[in-house]
Amino acid sequence: MNKHTGLTRIIKATGYSLSGLKAAWINEAAFRQEVLLCLVLMPLGFYLGDNGVERALLMSSLILIVLMELINSALEAVADRVTQEQDILIKRTKDIGSAAVFVAICYAGMVWGMVLLA
Repeated sequence: MNKHTGLTRIIKATGYSLSGLKAAWINEAAFRQEVLLCLVLMPLGFYLGDNGVERALLMSSLILIVLMELINSALEAVADRVTQEQDILIKRTKDIGSAAVFVAICYAGMVWGMVLLA
């Protein structure tokens, strides 16, 4: 049983999260590409948004892509650990994770289009 509570738990959890971000950066090309895209588009979104709500929509739609990529990468890592053989359920898991990233990218495109063309 985990005996860490309070501030110690928060510090440990932060360390685990930073390790996860580092692992994603090192091992996942798509994650690196999406983070770099965010670094370019977030300042642009801040500039192009007319108010706080528009800026929040533009930027949060980009963050959603990164979040979905992290979840997809975690699913793929677990799936690869389970088996490297062809398996219909593993394929389905990876395809659904990929679909989550795709939907997030489409959503971001829709948000950017609606905000900038309105």
